[in-house]
Amino acid sequence: MTTHKVHVTFPGRLLFIGFGSIGQGVLPLIMRHIGGLAPERITIITADDAGRAEAEEFGIRFINHPLTRENFRHVLDPLVGRGDFVLNLSVDVSSIALIKLCHEKGALYLDTCIEPWPGGYTDPNIPASRRTNYALREEALELRKSHPNGPTAVITHGANPGLVSHFVKQALLDIAADTDVDVSEPKDRDGWAALAQQLGIKVIHIAERDTQISSIPKVPGEFVNTWSVDGFVSEGCQPAELGWGTHERHFPRDGRQHDFGRRSAIYLTQPGCATRVRTWTPRAGNVHGFLITHGESISISDYLTVRDGERVVYRPTVHYAYHPSDNAVLSVHEFVGKNYEMQPRKRIMMRDITDGIDELGVLLAGHRKNAYWYGSQLSIHEARDLAPYNSATSLQVTVAALSGMIWAIENPSAGLVEPDDIDFRRNLEICMPYLGPVVGKYTDWTPVTDRGRLFPEDLDEADPWQFRNVRVI
Repeated sequence: MTTHKVHVTFPGRLLFIGFGSIGQGVLPLIMRHIGGLAPERITIITADDAGRAEAEEFGIRFINHPLTRENFRHVLDPLVGRGDFVLNLSVDVSSIALIKLCHEKGALYLDTCIEPWPGGYTDPNIPASRRTNYALREEALELRKSHPNGPTAVITHGANPGLVSHFVKQALLDIAADTDVDVSEPKDRDGWAALAQQLGIKVIHIAERDTQISSIPKVPGEFVNTWSVDGFVSEGCQPAELGWGTHERHFPRDGRQHDFGRRSAIYLTQPGCATRVRTWTPRAGNVHGFLITHGESISISDYLTVRDGERVVYRPTVHYAYHPSDNAVLSVHEFVGKNYEMQPRKRIMMRDITDGIDELGVLLAGHRKNAYWYGSQLSIHEARDLAPYNSATSLQVTVAALSGMIWAIENPSAGLVEPDDIDFRRNLEICMPYLGPVVGKYTDWTPVTDRGRLFPEDLDEADPWQFRNVRVI
């Protein structure tokens, strides 16, 4: 019988908000690796009956009661108190509202993305700039002023955003070692930013290719995905966003800058699920991915910014380049073709997955060795051997949510923090056993490799890592 390491003991209550594919996948990991959590001290509150059978298997209280702007305080008040933990894995429940509640109650908090109330992503009456992850992040970071210190609230700590920020730090150290740059491991934001600048990092892609396939083909009128359909559609309908680097010479015609906040990112006046970009992963090679907005595109580029006073002297361009499973690509194609009208049926691939991997990593480019990909190549078969109720995609998220929880329990008074702010080595230590092969690969590939084969293209070959060369027009 396998004995799993207990990383930390937690004496409080645990409240799940939302219990979709990620909630269902993280529960057995929590029960394995966080000691002291008896089932009677865990409650699940969610908006449907998904996962009820698993909750009953573990003997955990399950409440089907959708949370709204009007009722959430009344519903949660008896379930959250000092020393408890709120794990927010929901959609359409405001992260900001929950963080404020946890601060008042003295409870710890973690989410995997910053969620607004319904309509916050897609309401056309809200200006596009305010429907961005940039705006949501700025609102969350403002809580550091109004709610300083206090109980730890870890925001955006899943696979991405989350785990990939830790991959970036390890990749920077790998590149430094492999290019004979003699540096000690940075201890703070300024040190990491200076290292990225010293190495000449121009671009960071969160480069992901999901090749998992199902025994059940997608049919017309169905949206199929390997994780939350609602979550993917919501973020896919937001404006495409990217951290904007100081090396860029060609501002996109449909690009827009923000007139508030840290100015580390821009957005495009079109949704991410209709915007494609070029990237590379070791197993897949050349990839056309969707430029889906994600919190890490903004936080990493902000974290690695070097300033001289108020002047920005260095910042990398950072964005997500996501090629989901083939069923999901077909689903997005149908969804966009119907002018963003959601299909009547939804399906999350899980038990029907027969083969494939989720190759998730970070591609750091522009340095002396051109480009370096570092990340996880987790297969569905390995995922099933490692943990129940998980696919390769979900396990990369759930183990990162677990590691963030453990870090928060070990550091309960850190206030509001992002993945970039916390101990990357501790998080990688917890995650590594669940990530399958974790590899680092150098490549000579650039976005202009083999371009112009069929037709001439207007490329900036003097600097292949310009965003105009990456974007698929």
